[in-house]
Order: sequence, then structure tokens, then C-alpha cells
Amino acid sequence: MSIGLESIDHTVQLTHAWINDLDSQLRWNDKHKTYRVLAAVLHALRDWLPINEAADLAAQLPTHLRGVYYEQWRPATVPVKKRSKADFLGRVNAAFANDPLPEPEFTVTAVLLLLSDKITAGEISDVREALPADLRALWPKSAKHGRKTVAS
Repeated sequence: MSIGLESIDHTVQLTHAWINDLDSQLRWNDKHKTYRVLAAVLHALRDWLPINEAADLAAQLPTHLRGVYYEQWRPATVPVKKRSKADFLGRVNAAFANDPLPEPEFTVTAVLLLLSDKITAGEISDVREALPADLRALWPKSAKHGRKTVAS
């Protein structure tokens, strides 16, 4: 641990915990790819949400992931015009052009489940309601609310 930099150490630990949880859920054993998919889904969510809702979601992310979330954000261009589930999955998949996701829908669902487990229920409800219905249907209930895993 760094002396006097506990907040940085803490956000790094939280980020690792999120990545470890997601990697386990996906059964990938590839934390680098898991981190990339988490970032890709966060970026797509950010761009699908109205500005205020995007900021509210960001406020509940660990500091490191909040920085990732805001990378290359252009608030004047959001929410994107084409906001369907297919467009969302395509956006995430585009981040893996050289290493396509074998099951993009399953992968995105796993990330959304992770968010449901880590972010307050009220915020998740607000985020879900701000998304188009077909994309909302991809978002599973949290394990805290009776669903154990994406794979179950």
C-alpha cells in the first residue's frame, strides 16, 4: 500500500474486486479482456443515457472506473440517436473487432448484473427506465433480489 494515498489504493482494490467478480461470472479467466468489456459496456451505457442520468450513475462508480467511464465522453452528442438493443450490442462488440465476443448478449447481461449488484437499487432503476424497452429487457434482476448468476 502507498503511504498517505489510501483513497487511491482503495479505488484500485474496488476496481480489482469488480473485475474479479465479473471475470468469475463470465468464466473467462482473462482479467484484461474482462476489464475491456466492463469499460465498453460502461461507455455504451454512458452514451445511451441522458446527461444527468449518466452523471448520477458515474457518481456511484469507484473513482478509477469513473475515470474510465468518462474517457472520451462528448456530452453534446448524447444520448445517441440509435438506441436499440442491437445498436448497443454492436457498440460493445465493436470494441472487440480483433477478438470478437463469443456471446455478446450474455456478456453484456453479466456486466449489467454486476452493476445491479454494486450500484444502489434506486439508481439502477433510474438507469433502466432511461433506456429503451428492448435494452431494458437485457438487464437482469440483481443477485441481491433473488437471481444468483447470469449462468443460472
